[in-house]
Amino acid sequence: MGLARISSGLYNRVMFMLWRAIMLLAGFLCGDPGRSLAAEPVVLEVHTESTGGVRATATILFPVEPAIIQRLLTDYAHWPELFDTRMRMAEIREQDGTVLTDIRIEHALLPGERRLLSESRTLPSGGLLTELKGGDFDQYRRFWKLLPVDSGAHTKAEFELLVEIQTVVPDWMVAVAMRRELETHFARVREKGLALATQGK
Repeated sequence: MGLARISSGLYNRVMFMLWRAIMLLAGFLCGDPGRSLAAEPVVLEVHTESTGGVRATATILFPVEPAIIQRLLTDYAHWPELFDTRMRMAEIREQDGTVLTDIRIEHALLPGERRLLSESRTLPSGGLLTELKGGDFDQYRRFWKLLPVDSGAHTKAEFELLVEIQTVVPDWMVAVAMRRELETHFARVREKGLALATQGK
């Protein structure tokens, strides 16, 4: 079991490094002065807000087209597969162009199960906006903006998340956990995106 986990982790790391090398080479060959593919695949910043809560912003380069990332982000029934945190979809309801999701979350920092009731809607230009409607959160807003790059073959994603949980756990501790979990989240979106792209060929 431990050997399999190490082998899987080594394989994922090698594939990540290979993809990054390809992106660097593409940037060198194309010589596009307006955009450098040598940029980091993930640029993530996480900080606490003076008014309460934790905000994360990120720019992510995905090696698949925006339609595939959009498909993953709007596959609400399978949202738990994109996160390392244990969660379950208690309800998914479409209404008036939006999707209401009732999510129950278990986290090592939080006792018991927490409820996140949110509403999501797709953006005309590509992406997804999810906003708080109720539950055990004081603030929750997640924003994805998807932009095509490389003639539409790849995706540049702009991401923002604001979270404030009803808990005695200090925001700085939530921020530390959030950074780690978002790194895993982006990696899973990338892996599943590559899998979908392979299936489509």
